[in-house]
Amino acid sequence: MKIKILRVTVGSGAALWAALAILPGATDPAPPLPFCPGETLTYDVTWSIFPAGEVTATLRRLEGHAPEAYEVTTRAQSQGFVSLLYKVDNEFRSVFDPRTFCSQEIHKKTNEGSRHKDTRIVFDSARRLAVLDERDLGKPNSPPKHAENQIPTCVADVVTAFYYVRRQPLRVGEQVRLPINDGAKTYEVSVEVQAREQIQTPLGTRYAFRVEPKVFGGLYKRKGRMLIWFSDDEQRLPLRINASMAVGTITGTLRSASPLPTPNAPGR
Repeated sequence: MKIKILRVTVGSGAALWAALAILPGATDPAPPLPFCPGETLTYDVTWSIFPAGEVTATLRRLEGHAPEAYEVTTRAQSQGFVSLLYKVDNEFRSVFDPRTFCSQEIHKKTNEGSRHKDTRIVFDSARRLAVLDERDLGKPNSPPKHAENQIPTCVADVVTAFYYVRRQPLRVGEQVRLPINDGAKTYEVSVEVQAREQIQTPLGTRYAFRVEPKVFGGLYKRKGRMLIWFSDDEQRLPLRINASMAVGTITGTLRSASPLPTPNAPGR
């Protein structure tokens, strides 16, 4: 059993996210952001019925960076019984422009079982290239990998995509579309807004939009299905992330959010 699926649910994950309101790079006035520097999201992850690990996502402002940029650090760690079977300790650092949601770079430190890689992807909008440099730390004598692939002027990475979708005015029956690149080919990912539901969470009973990012069979070659529940409030928190694959179902449940979110008003 390979818990590398954790990488998908993280944000690595990820991947993710009309009727499109605002494409990355648009010049129309943007609504207020539903998040701010200092926000930390913590998820409990399960594989089927077993506790599998923890994922955290922390947002901060890069001081002294011009133009202004935000950095998201996501950390996925396996725990308990699952960690004995397949140890995971991944860290992704994604940098993006909070005005356009164009990704500037993502740095991934991947430690999954015997797999140890250090990957950096720089999104050069001026040259319209994704520049990938990767080292296989498990094979120190192997030459590093370098690749350059064409991209649109503005793309999201697998982490930034979650924050982009949070900013959208989600409406049932509509879709959000955005280009996502993970170092190679760019995929236009559609995110279907399927329903508005009331769900139970560690943060209480919440109204949430259930969305389905179409990432499998494209951005991720394996077969599967992903569902995400975004809270129907000003913070658009990803309350639950569910990825179903051949090896089982991985679920990330938001355990805590700092600063503490305000519950939905009755009848929303």
